[in-house]
Amino acid sequence: MATTPKPQFAIPPLENGDRLSRAEFERRYDALPELKKAELIEGVVYMAAALRIRSHGEPHGLLMTWLGTYRAFTPGIVLGDNSTIRLDLENEPQPDAMLLVPGRQATISADDYIEGAPELVIEVAASSAALDLHDKKRAYRRNGVQEYIVWRTLDNQLDWFVLKADEYVLQQPDSQGILRSAVFPGLWLAGAALLSGEMPTVLSILQQGLNSPEHAAFIEWIGTRSQS
Repeated sequence: MATTPKPQFAIPPLENGDRLSRAEFERRYDALPELKKAELIEGVVYMAAALRIRSHGEPHGLLMTWLGTYRAFTPGIVLGDNSTIRLDLENEPQPDAMLLVPGRQATISADDYIEGAPELVIEVAASSAALDLHDKKRAYRRNGVQEYIVWRTLDNQLDWFVLKADEYVLQQPDSQGILRSAVFPGLWLAGAALLSGEMPTVLSILQQGLNSPEHAAFIEWIGTRSQS
């Protein structure tokens, strides 16, 4: 009886659960130009399912509106949207968003990847059971991501973690309900307004941060740094 020949691949395809080196992960990922998102977390491949609009797409868009406004008034920083990070030899995540000052912790490689730990990483997750709050969070902490924000959409909660003494500590809003970045001065967030979709309030609070003396000093520092 004739047998059906098995398909032959010059480069094996990526599969969920594969255990790969970072180099092999990149080799297989590059061979699949139609693939939109795959990540290597603690040496294991994770491939994203189709993303729903209310639990991911819209929250992601609102976060990018907030971050994009900050980026527009803060020259010299880099804003990434679903950009791959060469974090370490077993971790190559593709977070929903990130901010970095090139050369402060992370660099942009000759082949246009981020190498090292961005100062701020943001993920949109369904709930506290998600990968983002377990293996991925440990990888970010171990590699020195200074601030890590997770929007848990099904729980309607936003967690802003700050790295202190090699551990992530959950930041609490101030008396006005505002969360303020320590690594990106002027990046202020009205968390409750974001969760309820009140973007005029979110952007108004951000504008206050952009008008602060701390933000002005940060822009001056970036300018001085780029000239040295």
